[in-house]
Parts: sequence; structure tokens; C-alpha cells
Amino acid sequence: MNNVDSWNCSTCSTGVATNFCPRCGESRIKSSDLTLGPLLAQAGRSLTSLDGPLLRSLRTLVARPGSLTAAYLYGPRKPFIAPFQLFLIANVIFFAVQSWADIKIFSTPLASHLHGQDWSELAQRLVAARLSVKGVTLAAFAPVFDQAAAVNAKSLVILMTIPFALLLISLFARSGRPFVTHMVFALHFYAFELLVLCALLLVTIADTWLGGPNPRSAIVDDVLFGVQLVEAAVYLYFATARVYAATGVSRIVKVAALVLAVGASVLAYRFSVFLITLSLA
Repeated sequence: MNNVDSWNCSTCSTGVATNFCPRCGESRIKSSDLTLGPLLAQAGRSLTSLDGPLLRSLRTLVARPGSLTAAYLYGPRKPFIAPFQLFLIANVIFFAVQSWADIKIFSTPLASHLHGQDWSELAQRLVAARLSVKGVTLAAFAPVFDQAAAVNAKSLVILMTIPFALLLISLFARSGRPFVTHMVFALHFYAFELLVLCALLLVTIADTWLGGPNPRSAIVDDVLFGVQLVEAAVYLYFATARVYAATGVSRIVKVAALVLAVGASVLAYRFSVFLITLSLA
């Protein structure tokens, strides 16, 4: 016997006499739902369930390159979270790990811009002009710059996906895929990159505890950069086959071009953050 009182669905306005709306699946809101307990229980289920959309999306992203993009384009979408949402979560995880490890990947301290980058000579001229305008010393300006650069680097990572998507359009123009294909592919790829960088940072810290080199040294930065390009090549090799049906020598050439673009984008991003921070700090 059905003892549920009749209620009107707030989503589709259907009259319902069961706990769930048969038309749209909306559940009946009970007074007990509006307490802290169910809210915490729901959060726990979302984070710990092995079949939850978040963990399922992360697992698929890492284990089956390109599958998330294909699922977004052709279905099923329901088992996974949206591409932009996944990218934002990966971004938050990455910068949390980076802050804990105290190793900067995308935000470079002012001292490195002035003495350790390909654009150091230009940076020295620009910084000297900025110091003259502000009337401050380099010693006073550097910590302000470094803090602002760290904040800017967190908020602007999304910008790297745009030129990458445009490159995908040019490389796979004959595939006939709509623009959203390339943008979703770029979001998934950079979400993967951020998660891999998290793993590399953790390995670097563990190696330091075991007597390895200083994690902030130039050699560690070069090693991280090199490993990042290798894993990017592996991901792109499999992902382009699933999403664009790329095959043969053409596939290898296109993946090589994308990997070079990834390497260039990291350096371009660091330089862009430098220019933006210098103009605002």
C-alpha cells in the first residue's frame, strides 16, 4: 500500500503520489532532508563512492585517454562530470599539492625571470623600468611580485587550453569535428596534465626526503618538464586515435606537433604571467 502523501514535483509540476517523480526523477523533499546530517552524508557519498561521477571521471581520464571526450560527444554523459568542472577540480587539486610542496610550476619567482630564463635580458630591462616608475627597490618589489604571480598563475591556467584547441582545429581540420570537440579535448588534456604534475610533485618531495636534489633546483625543473612532455605524448597518442580516429604516420606527426606546443605553452604561460604580474604589481 502506498502511504506517501501527494505532492507537486518542483521540477516538472507533475502531481506525484510516490517518493520520486515518474516523469523527471525528482525526489520528494522531506523535512529531514533540510538538516545537516543528510547534507554531510551526501557529500561523503559523492567523495568516497567508487562509482561516483568524480572518481569515475578521474579514473577514465587517466586510464583511457580520449574516452571522456568521446563520451561527451557521443554519450553516455551521465556517468561523468562535465569537462569544465573536471578541469576546475584538477586545477584546485594541483595548486593545493603545489602549495603543500612549495614548488612552483607555472608561477616563476622574479629572481628566476631575471637570471634563469630565456627572456632574462628583456625581463631585466622591464623590471628596471617598473622599479623606476614605482620608486621602490628590487628587494622590496620581489616578494610582492612573487606573491601576485602565484595568484595569477592559479587563475589563468585555463588560458592554455584556448591556443591548444586552435591548434587541434588546424591539425584535424579534415576530421569535420565541431569546435566543441577541440575545446573539450583541450580541457580533458590539461586536466590530465595537472593531475600528472600532482603525481610528479609528490614523487619529487619523496625523493627529496630520501636525499635527492633540492626540489627547487634547475635540474629538478628540467626533469619535471621532460617527464611532462613524455606523458603528454603517450596521452595524446591514444587520445587522438579515440577522438579523431588518427592513424599511421600522420598521427605521429600530429602528436609531435601537439607535444611541442605543450612545451612551448608552459614557457609562454610563465612569460605571460610575468608580464601580467609586472604590469599590475
